[in-house]
Amino acid sequence: MLVIGCGNRQRGDDAAGILAAERLRELGVPAQICGGEAAALLETWNGANDVIVIDAVLTGAIPGTLHIWDGSQALPSSFSVSSTHGLGVAEAIELARALGRLPARLRVWGIEAAQFDLGSDVSPAIRQATEQAALEIAAEANSLARS
Repeated sequence: MLVIGCGNRQRGDDAAGILAAERLRELGVPAQICGGEAAALLETWNGANDVIVIDAVLTGAIPGTLHIWDGSQALPSSFSVSSTHGLGVAEAIELARALGRLPARLRVWGIEAAQFDLGSDVSPAIRQATEQAALEIAAEANSLARS
């Protein structure tokens, strides 16, 4: 399983994916960090069969809500990924689908964010959600490693 945390540390809650990836590393689970640009994501997951991408999202839910989406399905209209990365995760998935470069299993863990202001801090609810996501993903990774 390849875990990729996306985001931008300089834009408040957009750091969610990066924080989750760093926490996973502390828990002994290898995790990559990516800015979230479409081309970089395709390159990062190239050759991987089982991929989890973690990123901040805006869907209108309560900040800190965790959303898990199956990347083999079309992106639900209610699951709009707000990206500070230009062409971001959603576009990368659709581009990979069009090019036949989707991993066999792809899941997106979206962490509902609240603010993306340049230079702002990560919200407490997002910090808590990144911890929860990291613990759940680490449990899955450890279970896979044992089997």
